[in-house]
Amino acid sequence: MAKAADIGSKRLINLAPDAWVQWVTQRPEVVAKEVLGSEFQWISRETDVLVKAYSATHGDFLVLNELQLRYTTQMPLRMRAYTALAQERYRLPTYPVLINILPPPSTLTIVNSYEQEFLGLRAIQDYRVINLWEIDAEIAFEQPLPSLLPFVPILRGGGEVLVVQRALQALQADPQLNQLESLLAFFASFVLDTPLVQQIMRWDMTVLRESPWYQEILNEGEERGLQQGLQQGLQQGGRQQLIRVLRRRFGEIPHEVEARLEGESVEQLEILMDSAIAVSSVDEFVKILFT
Repeated sequence: MAKAADIGSKRLINLAPDAWVQWVTQRPEVVAKEVLGSEFQWISRETDVLVKAYSATHGDFLVLNELQLRYTTQMPLRMRAYTALAQERYRLPTYPVLINILPPPSTLTIVNSYEQEFLGLRAIQDYRVINLWEIDAEIAFEQPLPSLLPFVPILRGGGEVLVVQRALQALQADPQLNQLESLLAFFASFVLDTPLVQQIMRWDMTVLRESPWYQEILNEGEERGLQQGLQQGLQQGGRQQLIRVLRRRFGEIPHEVEARLEGESVEQLEILMDSAIAVSSVDEFVKILFT
């Protein structure tokens, strides 16, 4: 079974660390010397990556990368804490960067600093913010930035089928990158219909379940008291997508088919989706469903 790190933040940045640190710092002379451990005594997350970098002007310094699925109000304090811990551990100046993957609710304002004043004392920590939905998808291809290829569907202008297919071709052409196809499929599902995604690329749920971002979506459901509701939501969404595909292909479908799909698991719905795409008639699908 694939490890979380195989498609996590560290794995992505390791694909082209020089290109990555140059992009996040906006300084073309910076080079990456080493990807460091970001595990501290009492906190550790798979979305944090520390890179020891170098430039002739500034010497050695750290680039702290936090890849966050969705921005939360806790992020400024987290950035302050991790920056201080990294600087204390490695005794190097630290350049913290927060990369937000998906947009937060419209009621939430993204800030680029932590500030607190208590009893006349002030604590301040600035950090750079990169919102992926504001980044042009062409950057992933032109610079090139292979670390951004799995995120292409959610980049600006990246939600078109042809652009997603272009990213898929780039991943499949490189043996070091083709493992990331499932991650590309995961983010493509946010902007394209699931059946379409399943048609054009590999959808490996075993790999996706090990992704820190997939786990974060599950955790979001738990934090909101939707631990069971999330699973029901996935089932309902999968069922609706499956019925939509059947209707598009064969018109109206028997009522007993819809009733039977009501109780199917997410995993079984994924298998049935493959069948719905492959069969040549609704009767053929019914035979598979009731077998």
